[in-house]
Amino acid sequence: MMLSEFFELIQFLFVVTFTTFLFNCVEYDILFANRAVNHTGPGQNPLDRNKVTLPDALLPSQQCTENIQENSWIIFLLIMAAIFWLYRLVKVFCNILSYWEIRQFYIKALKIRMDELCNFTWQEVQDRLISLQREQQMCIHKKELTELDIYHRILRFKNYMVAMVNKSLLPVHLQLPLLGDIVFLTQGLKYNFELILFWGPGSLFQNKWNLHPKYKRAGNRLELAQQLSRVILLMGLANLLLCPFILVWQVLYAFFSYTEVIRREPGSLGARRWSLYGRLYLRHFNELNHELHGRLGRGYKPTSKYMNSFTAPLMSVLAKNVAFFSGSVLAVLIALTVYDEDVLTVQHILTAITVLGVVITVTRSFIPDEHMVWCPEQLLQCVLAHIHYMPDHWRGQANKGETRDEVAQLFQYKAVFILEELLSPIVTPFVLIFLLRNKSLEIIDFFRNFTVEVVGVGDICSFAQMDIRRHGNPMWMSEGRTEASVYQQAENGKTELSLMHFTIKNPRWQPPQDASMFISHLKEKVQQDAQGGPSTRLLLSNESGSGPDNLLASVLAHPVLTASGLPGRDRGFLPPSTAASAAASVLASLSASQLHPQPGRSHSLNPLPSSLHPDSPLYGSDRTVMDSMSNSDARYRSSTMLSEFSSAEMSLHAIYMHEVHQQSSAPQRTSGQGQHPVPMRELHTNPGAPHSHSLHSAADLAGPTTLGGWQEEEEEEDQGEEEAIVSGSAPQPDGRSSC
Repeated sequence: MMLSEFFELIQFLFVVTFTTFLFNCVEYDILFANRAVNHTGPGQNPLDRNKVTLPDALLPSQQCTENIQENSWIIFLLIMAAIFWLYRLVKVFCNILSYWEIRQFYIKALKIRMDELCNFTWQEVQDRLISLQREQQMCIHKKELTELDIYHRILRFKNYMVAMVNKSLLPVHLQLPLLGDIVFLTQGLKYNFELILFWGPGSLFQNKWNLHPKYKRAGNRLELAQQLSRVILLMGLANLLLCPFILVWQVLYAFFSYTEVIRREPGSLGARRWSLYGRLYLRHFNELNHELHGRLGRGYKPTSKYMNSFTAPLMSVLAKNVAFFSGSVLAVLIALTVYDEDVLTVQHILTAITVLGVVITVTRSFIPDEHMVWCPEQLLQCVLAHIHYMPDHWRGQANKGETRDEVAQLFQYKAVFILEELLSPIVTPFVLIFLLRNKSLEIIDFFRNFTVEVVGVGDICSFAQMDIRRHGNPMWMSEGRTEASVYQQAENGKTELSLMHFTIKNPRWQPPQDASMFISHLKEKVQQDAQGGPSTRLLLSNESGSGPDNLLASVLAHPVLTASGLPGRDRGFLPPSTAASAAASVLASLSASQLHPQPGRSHSLNPLPSSLHPDSPLYGSDRTVMDSMSNSDARYRSSTMLSEFSSAEMSLHAIYMHEVHQQSSAPQRTSGQGQHPVPMRELHTNPGAPHSHSLHSAADLAGPTTLGGWQEEEEEEDQGEEEAIVSGSAPQPDGRSSC
C-alpha cells in the first residue's frame, strides 16, 4: 500500500514532466523528416549524412527552457500541478504513518507476522480482533465486539452509498435524446458524492464516525436542505472551473495507459467489466471489498456468455464483409513486407497495417460462433446465482433486448468505461448543479430517517443493521415479520439477501431475535419445499462430484434438463420440478440442523452434509494431500474449501429466495398491484436504536484521491479500509439455435 501511493506520486510527476517535454523540447519537423539534416563531421559515412537520429530532434536544454518560460499557460499549469503534487505528498506522508501503526498492530496485538499475513483469511483476523477486545478492552463502551460492529466501522460510508443506490436517491440515471435512459456513474462523480456527503468541507458528518446533530432533528430540515443545496452548487461550480485541467489530465492518462494496449491487443476494448454502478447496485449491505470482488469474479463468465448470446444479424453480415476486405488488403501488405522489407519505409505503411489489424480484431468480435447453442433463460439464472439480484421484470424476458440493455448497465464494455471517464469532467458539474441539488431535501430526510447510533461504533445507516422488522419487504418472505412502510423497505430484497449473506459468511455471529426468526422461517420453508423436490442424490447423479461448483451446477441445469421429464444420465425419467424445489433439496442437505453454529461450536462457514464431510470418500484425495502439508497450508486449504461452500450456499439461497418471491408476487403483478420505488420523503417518526456514546478509531481513514487518473477497480481505491479498521434474446443468425 505504501509502495503503491509512492508510485502514484512518481506517476503524476512523470506524466506532467514528460508531457511538458513533448510540447516544448522536441522539434517535430526534423523528427518527421520535413527538414533535411546534414551530418558533416569527420569520418561520417556519406550514406548516413541525411539520416535522422533521435538527438537531432531534441532541442538544446537552454532553448527548451526558453520555450517553457515564454508560454504563460504552461507556467500556470505547472504551478497548479506542483500545488496538487505537494498536497498529495503531505497526504501520502500522513497515510504512511497510519500504515505503520496498522503494521505494528498486526504484529504486536494480533500476533500476525508480515510474512504470514498472506496465509490468514479475513475470518481468522476478525476472530483474533474479537478475542483481543475481550482481553484488552480496546472499545471502552462495550465489553465485546461482534462481527457486525467491525463491518459497520469498515463500511460505514459504503453502506450509505449502497442504500442510496438501492432507494434510487443518487441521480445516476440520465434521460438523453436518442440514447434514452442511461446510467452514468464515474470515479469522479462518485468522489464528488462522497466529498459532499461524508468527509468534505460542509459535509453532513462532523467527523469520520458521527453525523452532525443538527441533521438528526426534523425542525430545520428546510433550512438544512437549502444549506446543502448551496454546498452542492459551490462544488458544481468548482468542478466546472477545474473542468479544463481535469479533462486534460484524463486525456493524457488515457493516452499513456491505453495506446500501447490498444495497439497490441485491440480486442481488449471489447472486454467487459463490472461498472461502478453495478458494484453499488449488486453489493450487499455489510459486504467487504474482497467478498464483493470474489462474488462478481465468479459471475464474470456466465454474464459474459449471456451478453454474447445477443447478436445483430445485420451487424454480423457487415462485420464479416469489413473483415474480409480489411484482411485482403492486410494480407497483401504483409506479403510485400516479407518479399522486401524496404516497403516498411513507405510513408504511413506501418500505420495502415496497424489500423487494418485493429479493424479486423474489432469486427471479428461482432461475428458469432455458429456452433454455439445459447439458452438465455438458463444463462440468466446462472448470472443470478452469483450476482444475487435481478429485477422482477427480467423474469421470462431473458431473450429481450431491453433486459440485455439493463444488464449492460451493470456489465459494461471497457471502451464505454474509458469514454465515460473521459466525459466525466464535463458531465459531473451539470449532474451536481441540475440534478443532485434538486434532491437536497430528500437527502436530508434520508440521513435523518435512516441513521442510528450504535454503541462503540458511532452513527451508521440503519439499513446496514439488516433489521427485518424495520426494513424488511413483505414480498421477500418477510410478511408478518416487518412493520416497514414502502418508504422504509429496501428494494429488491436487499435486507433479506444481505442478512443471509452476512449470516453465511460469519457463522459465529448471533443475529437479533427478528433476524433469527426470519432465518428459522426460511429453514422451515426450505425443508418443506425439499420434501416435494428431487432428492439430492438424483440431482448430483449428473455431476462428477459434490464440490461447491457441482452443487450449484446441478440446480442450475435441473430446471432445463428435467422440467419436462427428460431422461437423466441413469436412463430413468426424472419427475418435473421447479428451480425452487431443486435448490431447496440441496440446501436441506447442506444445512442439516442450522444455518450457523451455536456458541462453543467449532468454527466453520457452513455445516456440511454427511455425503460432503471431509471424512467421506469424496474428500479422500484432498485429505491425502492435506496430510502431507504443513499445518498453516492445511488450515488455509480448509478455509478456502469452506469459503467455496459458503459461496455456493449463498448462490442457492439467492436462487431459492428469488423463486419464492416470484411465486408470491405473481398475483400482485397480474392484478397491477406491484410495488415500485417511491421518492425519498420525510418520515413523521424517526425510529432508531437507543442513542449512546461512540468510539472513534484513529485508523478510520477517508479514502484519498489518486494520482493515476481513474482506477478500473473500486476495490483498489478502498484497499486499505479493512487493514485500517482493525488498528483501532434476439433471433440468432447463421444457424445458431436458442433454447
